[in-house]
Amino acid sequence: MTTELLLDLAKSTLLTALMIVTPALLVGMTVGLVVSFFQTVTSLQEQTLTIVPKLLAVLTTIVLLMPWILGTLREFTLGLFRSLAVIGHGA
Repeated sequence: MTTELLLDLAKSTLLTALMIVTPALLVGMTVGLVVSFFQTVTSLQEQTLTIVPKLLAVLTTIVLLMPWILGTLREFTLGLFRSLAVIGHGA
């Protein structure tokens, strides 16, 4: 197993993970900003007001994007198995 192959595998793993978590992170940050703005305007400083909307928004995003997430993970896994087959065949 070469160093280049390991680096390519690590790069593709990190990019896949980043691609999967980015939508949920963006939604969580956006909802957090909106709630924070609302709290500033209304002078409401309730802790549950910040956590519950973010939790619901991120959960909804994950549920809605689940087919895409699973498809992305499936393609990554298939590519990984193909790479392992090529490595095993070459050894």
